[in-house]
Amino acid sequence: MSTADMAAAPAAHATVEAAVRAQLAKALGGRRGIVEAAVPTIVFTGMWIATSQLKASLIVSIAAAVVLLLVRLAQRTTPQFVLNSLLGIGIGAFFAMRSGDAKDVFLPGIYYNAGYAAAMLLSIVARWPVVGFLIGSVTGDPTAWHRDPGLVRLCSRLTWLLMLPCLIRVVVQLPLYWAGQVTALGIAKIALGWPLQVAGLAAMAWVLARGRTPIPTPSRRPAE
Repeated sequence: MSTADMAAAPAAHATVEAAVRAQLAKALGGRRGIVEAAVPTIVFTGMWIATSQLKASLIVSIAAAVVLLLVRLAQRTTPQFVLNSLLGIGIGAFFAMRSGDAKDVFLPGIYYNAGYAAAMLLSIVARWPVVGFLIGSVTGDPTAWHRDPGLVRLCSRLTWLLMLPCLIRVVVQLPLYWAGQVTALGIAKIALGWPLQVAGLAAMAWVLARGRTPIPTPSRRPAE
């Protein structure tokens, strides 16, 4: 981040709450990014229900992601979120084709959510909550927020809310995976994808709407 960007950041986001809202929206890609992330799973699950053919289901779901990518490229908009979904279905396809079991399409997602939840929980326990670094990315100082105990508490609460959707996905999907319920896994992944994420973000927005915490800057840091 340049000096000019650092100077502009506090003006653009005068409070922690505004900065976190902006960074979360950017990270998720807005409504379109959320939909694009869900399309490959929706297509795979629909094809599996219709045909019970692993290879055909994978081909069609990957093709759907490729079409979304081509649309992004044609519109000259960022393909980041489509590439993420394409990578996700590609890794799932590798797992499933290697084992020959359709349920393994969902295994990388379970691993990802378990790892993400564990990392966020560890950050909370260590009192360096992940959301705090979103603030650091705005101010240009990745650790200034940690000097304020009030900010650490706020970021811890927000990190809990960011972690819960990941934890719920693992708790729901892992038993279905063990039971080999492919259709139920697909439905659960869709239901626990953007709807659960939106619910989590709504809870975060409610917390953020209640406060106006100044962003720490080189000229306005809490007294130590």
